[in-house]
Amino acid sequence: MTTLTEAALLDALKTVIDPHTGKDYVSTRQLKNLRIEGGDVAFDVLLGYPAKSLIPALRKQLIDTARSVPGVSNVSANVSSHITSHAVQRGVQLLPNVKNIVAVASGKGGVGKSTTAANLALALAAEGATVGVLDADIYGPSQPMMLGVSGRPESLDGQSMEPMEGHGVQVMSIGFLVEPDQAMIWRGPMATQALEQLLRQTNWRALDYLIVDMPPGTGDIQLTLSQRVPITGAIIVTTPQDIALLDAKKGVAMFEKVGVPILGLVENMAVYCCPNCGHTEHIFGADGGKKMAAEFNMDYLGALPLTRSIREQADSGTPTVVADPDGETATTYKRIARQVAVKIAEKAKDFSAKFPTITVSKTT
Repeated sequence: MTTLTEAALLDALKTVIDPHTGKDYVSTRQLKNLRIEGGDVAFDVLLGYPAKSLIPALRKQLIDTARSVPGVSNVSANVSSHITSHAVQRGVQLLPNVKNIVAVASGKGGVGKSTTAANLALALAAEGATVGVLDADIYGPSQPMMLGVSGRPESLDGQSMEPMEGHGVQVMSIGFLVEPDQAMIWRGPMATQALEQLLRQTNWRALDYLIVDMPPGTGDIQLTLSQRVPITGAIIVTTPQDIALLDAKKGVAMFEKVGVPILGLVENMAVYCCPNCGHTEHIFGADGGKKMAAEFNMDYLGALPLTRSIREQADSGTPTVVADPDGETATTYKRIARQVAVKIAEKAKDFSAKFPTITVSKTT
């Protein structure tokens, strides 16, 4: 009779590799609570990123691997995700009930940044995360339309606002507070103050990720937001066009100056494929985003096509990830979102919440 040992079981489970990190679950200490009773084995695997669609296949692989060890008769494996808070800019406090904030920026308008932000938020939610979207474009809010949300936020105490909700994602935007055709003729300080109120006076509910749809440009609002908001990392969205890349590089420089790490670059409108004849055309140039990512040593997260369906679905309030969840474009958005979540999971954790608050008071 073969005696089952913990060492033999762990050696076998080390062969199961996380396809997103290239590491096994044993050496990274994601495998927990290993229990062996005779031939019965039980353990937990805790992922640091949302992976609802991947968990069934991973669980089966872990069980099959454990069963291959001599002496194992029954295996119970529980695989789940647990998202934690990660480090932000030095000297900036985390927001209550918000674990990680991801800024989606472009430096230039018209490159599909808002569409990308909405779809990435929905992709993270589809994988099981609790997600919010802050529409930080005070002058041109678009998330209410894109996420199919209308109406006014409710205030239960007269001091704060409850987030709106669209497709299972919490949303806040200045677009909920003003008429759709009203122009926001505000100077920078007023717009910045309004943005901070939207961020801090919204009762976000236990968010794993808050996606911030940044306004285009690198001016006062963007700089203030980058300095005062606890940002875990930023995603740069660009088209392959040289003029878009020029402004995207300015956005990268801004984040670097304030100590916000770049999680990667998304190349939007990378190629057009004619729906009638199938001919492909690089309307805005080829591989400009890929070359920029290499130049700045950033991760190239992926490329999205120039298609009418992406635009139509966003305009109708049902972005691609919910309108065609199993389609090729939605799959690309989900792959990009998972890469971002994995990169965040690999970052240093934030331990500020574990430190006691020290107050100094006068004594007589």
